[in-house]
Amino acid sequence: MEVCYSVIGTIHTDLRDREAIPIQGVYSGVEGSIEILPEFREGLKDLEGFSHLFLIYHFHEAGPPQLSVRPFLDTVERGIFSTRHPDRPNTIGLSIVELVSVKDLTLRVRGVDILDGTPLLDIKPYVGQFDVRDPVRCGWLDEATRRAVGTEKFTPAGLDPLARKHTRE
Repeated sequence: MEVCYSVIGTIHTDLRDREAIPIQGVYSGVEGSIEILPEFREGLKDLEGFSHLFLIYHFHEAGPPQLSVRPFLDTVERGIFSTRHPDRPNTIGLSIVELVSVKDLTLRVRGVDILDGTPLLDIKPYVGQFDVRDPVRCGWLDEATRRAVGTEKFTPAGLDPLARKHTRE
């Protein structure tokens, strides 16, 4: 079976080097814009009422697919599906960003961890009542986080000093 998607827009950022991308958007103050294609204008109706969005996009500069990778925060190879590494069998990315504004066909967003020129496949609103899960298990990342930052709970605040020290691997 073959699956084919159409691009609905393009994500624009100042991030032009894969190695300079923030580890996750939660550590990023980077702002960007999303240019939506005119034929999708009607789909933007009511979006400005949401504070955050899921962006689903194509990793257009991913390397060859890998089934095992050594992720950020670890020294052990892990299965690709237990990581957020971009070199996946299907090069689909997912990020949560803050929606700053909607003006005509342009969305301004903050907390971006996406390369400039990335093709956008879909947008979904982040809804706290549906999308927050607690408690959660984070598999191998729970132990890697404890080793790296000495905390039992994986939180952005706990990882912030570590995230600033590392570049994407």
